[in-house]
Amino acid sequence: MPERLAFGPFVLNPEAGTLLRQGLPVAISYRGLLLLSAMARNAGEVLTKSELLNAAWPGTAVEESNLSVQIASLRRLLGSMADSKEWIATVPRVGYRFTGSIERLDEAAATRNSAEPEPSIAVLPFANLSDDAEQQYFADGLAEDIIMRLARLRWLFVCARNSSFSYKDKAIDVKQVGRELGVRYLLGGSVRRSGQRLRISAEASDTSSGRQVWTERYDVQLADFFTLQDQIADSVIGAVEPKLYAAEHHRYISRPPASLDAWGFVMKAMPHIWSWSSESELAVAERLLRRAVDADPDYPRANSLFAWTMASRALLGLAEPAEVLPKANEMAQRAIAHDADDPWTHFAAGYVHMMARRSEEAVAALTNAITLNPNFAIAHVILGAAYGFGGMPEDGLHHLAMAERLSPRDSTQQPGILTVAGLCHFVAQRFVDAASFEHRAVQLRPHFGAAWRTLAAAAAIAGNLDEATRALSEAKRLHSTLSVQWVEKYYPMIREQDRAAYIKGLRIAGLE
Repeated sequence: MPERLAFGPFVLNPEAGTLLRQGLPVAISYRGLLLLSAMARNAGEVLTKSELLNAAWPGTAVEESNLSVQIASLRRLLGSMADSKEWIATVPRVGYRFTGSIERLDEAAATRNSAEPEPSIAVLPFANLSDDAEQQYFADGLAEDIIMRLARLRWLFVCARNSSFSYKDKAIDVKQVGRELGVRYLLGGSVRRSGQRLRISAEASDTSSGRQVWTERYDVQLADFFTLQDQIADSVIGAVEPKLYAAEHHRYISRPPASLDAWGFVMKAMPHIWSWSSESELAVAERLLRRAVDADPDYPRANSLFAWTMASRALLGLAEPAEVLPKANEMAQRAIAHDADDPWTHFAAGYVHMMARRSEEAVAALTNAITLNPNFAIAHVILGAAYGFGGMPEDGLHHLAMAERLSPRDSTQQPGILTVAGLCHFVAQRFVDAASFEHRAVQLRPHFGAAWRTLAAAAAIAGNLDEATRALSEAKRLHSTLSVQWVEKYYPMIREQDRAAYIKGLRIAGLE
C-alpha cells in the first residue's frame, strides 16, 4: 500500500505525488512535494541544506537560494499549526526541521479517513430551453461562470469545466456521474431567454443518495444576469456546506463586463479556444474576442483570451512571434491591471511569458493563477509546459498529473496534456516515450502542428525515420515557414542543449 503521512488537516502521499487538505487536492509544486516528503518522513529531525538539495534536485547542482524559495512557498502553502507555530522550523546555518506530529496511515485508517467525503461539486452544462438554438452559448456561459466562482473557494473541490461538459446533451444518472467525476454534489439546470427576460432553474443533488439538496427558480430581467450568477453560487455554497464560511465567496467575485454583449462574445469564443489551435478555430475565436473588446475594451477575460490566441499563433508558426508576442503581453497586462484577482489574467500572462522564453516570469504568473483558483486544470497543463520548456521535465509531468486528477474526463484538454507530456519526455531524453505521447496527440487533433513538430524530432532520434518524415511533412503543411532558424530563434525551449537536440531530430527528419 502507498505510504500516507497525515499531519494536521493534511495527508501526504509521496508515491502518488499528492497532498490533500481535508480531503481536497492542494496545488503543490514538484520540488515542494519532494522537500515536504523528505522532511515529513524524518519529522523532528534536522535535515541539512545539502540533504534537502539532494532530495529535491538529485544529481543536479543548484544554488541554495532555490531551496530557500521552495521552503518559503511550502510555509505559505501549509499555513500555521493550531498553536500558531510553523510546520517547518529553520535551524540557523544548518538546515530545516519538520515540527509537526506525523501519523502513518494504514489501509484501515485511510478508509476511515475517506468515509466522509469533503465538499466537492461538478457543474453540468445548463439546458437551453429557448426557442432559439443560438442561445445555447448563454446557458453554457452561465455554467462556466458559476464554475469559476465556486472554483476559487479553497475548501471546495470543483471538477474542471471540460470534464463536466462532457455530459452535455446526455441523459444522466446522478449517482453514476458522481462516481465517474469523483464529486459529492452535482449542480445543473436550464435557461430560457425570451427578449429581455430570463427564466432559470437550478438544482443541486447529493450524488451518494441522488437526493436534491437545493432547488430554485428565477424570473429576472436580462440586466440582472451577473448579479444572479453570484446569487446562485452563494445559494449552492449554503446548501452543500452551510457550516463553512460562504462569505469567503464574496472576496473572489470577478469584475463583470460593462456590456452583456461582451460577455456573450467571450462565451461564444470559448469552445473555439479549446480546440488546441487549428488556424480556422483561432480565427473564429479572435473575431468573437475582437467584438468583445470593442464592446468593453477593459474586460479582463476578453483581453486574457485574446492574448492566449495571439501567443498560440506564435507557437504554431501562424504569426511572427516578434510582432504578436509584445501585443499579447500588453493585452495580458491590461487584463491584470483591471482585475488582478481573476486567475485567467495571470494564466494568459504566464502563457505569453512562456512563449517569449521568460521562464521565471511564466512560472510565477501561472503559479499565481493556480493560487487564485486551485481547481484550474488547464493552468496546471501550461505550467507543466513551462517547466518542460525550462528544462525541468519531472516538474512538468507532476503538474500534468494534477491536471488529470482535477479533470478526469476532459477529452478537450487531452491533446494538450499528451503533447506537453511528449515535450517533457523529450527534454528528459526519453525519445521513444516522447514520440508515443505525440503520436497519440496528433491522432486526437490532426491539425495540432506543435505536436507534429515534436513527433518528428522525437521519432527521428528514436530511430523511426518513416514516422519522423511523415510527421515533419504534416508539421510543414501546418507551418509553412518552419525552419531550423525558426526553431533556434523562436521555439520556447530555454536551454541550448534542448534546442540542439530538437534541431538534431528535425534535421534527421529532413528539415533544413
